[in-house]
Amino acid sequence: MLAISLGVNPEFIITDGLPSYRDSIIKEFHSWRKPQVNHVRLETIRAKINNNLVERYHSTFRERDKVMRGFKSENSARIMTEGFRTYYNFIREHMTLEKTPSEEAGIDLQLDRNKWLSLIRKSSKTEFA
Repeated sequence: MLAISLGVNPEFIITDGLPSYRDSIIKEFHSWRKPQVNHVRLETIRAKINNNLVERYHSTFRERDKVMRGFKSENSARIMTEGFRTYYNFIREHMTLEKTPSEEAGIDLQLDRNKWLSLIRKSSKTEFA
C-alpha cells in the first residue's frame, strides 16, 4: 500500500492461484494513465519459486494486527510495521530455526537476555569521532 500512496507501482505482484487476485490487481493497477503491473501467479505452493516466506510473515503479522483493530493513521501503521519487522527479524526466535532470522543470516548483534532493551541501547549509542 505504501507504493500506491507514493504514486509508484511495483514492477510485479506475486500471488497464489486465488482467482480474485487477478481482478483486484487489474482494478488497482491497470489503467490508461498508469503502467501495468506484471502479475505472477504461482501454480502451487510446492513450486521452486513461491511466496511461502511472505505468506508466513503475513500470518504472523496478522495475528498482531488483528487484535489492534486497525491503525489511526498511515504514520501509526508505518511505525507499527517497522517495529514488528524489527521484532520478527531480531527479537523473536523462530520455531524451526531455533534462533532469529538475523542470527540465521549471520548477523550477531550480541544482544543480552532482554533483546528489546539491548537492541534499544545499542541503537541509541552515538559515537563521536
